[in-house]
Amino acid sequence: MNLISTSSPHVRTNESVKVIMMDVLIALMPALIWAVYIFGINALLITVVSVLSAVICETAVEAFMKKPITTGDLSAVVTGILVAFNVSPAVPIWMPAIGSAFAILIVKQLFGGIGQNFMNPALGGRAFLLASWPVAMTTWVTTGTASAVSGATPLAIMKGGEAVGQLPSVWNMFIGNIGGCIGEVSALALLIGAAYLLYRGVITWRIPVSFIGTVVVLTLAFGQNPLNHIFAGGLMLGAFFMATDYSSSPITAKGQIIFGIGCGLLTAVIRVFGGYPEGVSYSILLMNVAAPLIDKFTKPRVYGEVAKSV
Repeated sequence: MNLISTSSPHVRTNESVKVIMMDVLIALMPALIWAVYIFGINALLITVVSVLSAVICETAVEAFMKKPITTGDLSAVVTGILVAFNVSPAVPIWMPAIGSAFAILIVKQLFGGIGQNFMNPALGGRAFLLASWPVAMTTWVTTGTASAVSGATPLAIMKGGEAVGQLPSVWNMFIGNIGGCIGEVSALALLIGAAYLLYRGVITWRIPVSFIGTVVVLTLAFGQNPLNHIFAGGLMLGAFFMATDYSSSPITAKGQIIFGIGCGLLTAVIRVFGGYPEGVSYSILLMNVAAPLIDKFTKPRVYGEVAKSV
């Protein structure tokens, strides 16, 4: 028998980046189908343009830098869909293209490509769009139309101020018969996708449960209905599909729970006390920056390590 000596790691698996990204794409389909149904064909057009921009930018920058072309792993497709999911169905068609280009070129490729980005690329793209074109990014539409017909989101109504209207029922928020970003409106569709990811082992429960659970506890403590905060806005989309990004979240089990609690804390504080009605995106981005520090202080003890003398 011939023995082959190689360096670690020695674990083998049939999983690959492409297989994982395909699972994520499958999990995103219920939310996309619902968005097209509720907002019309413009939601699909925005998504297609966003994906094309992400794929073209990734191919172009890797060819320019003479790196292997990695668009076949589908990670750019996932980023493009998530950027589209984080914009209003009323935005101009060029806007998600710019958001995806920023996500790929600046947030992802500038830091070395897949697995080396320090923050979620799609959320980086959304933050860039929101800072650059805040009016367009916060012009919402009523369900059943893709034109800019005034329709405040439930979070904006809860926030008060200039947003007026009747708060939708919890049921309408759960199924997605409300205004909002393309991919965030239906908690039911997102939960179907999340259940698939959990079943496939693509994500674990730690970040989503600690994230959503913290929002529930804090909004209840702040005297608000936690169900409104769970089913309205981007909490479901953020907790299951973006906070769980492998490269920008902690790798330790304890660290993931701390990460989720931090996201929930920031989300609740921004939503209730901040000037902006939504806090999911910024909470995840802020915790992305803290992820390496969380990993540093939650790493398991090395087997055989000698305890420090007091």
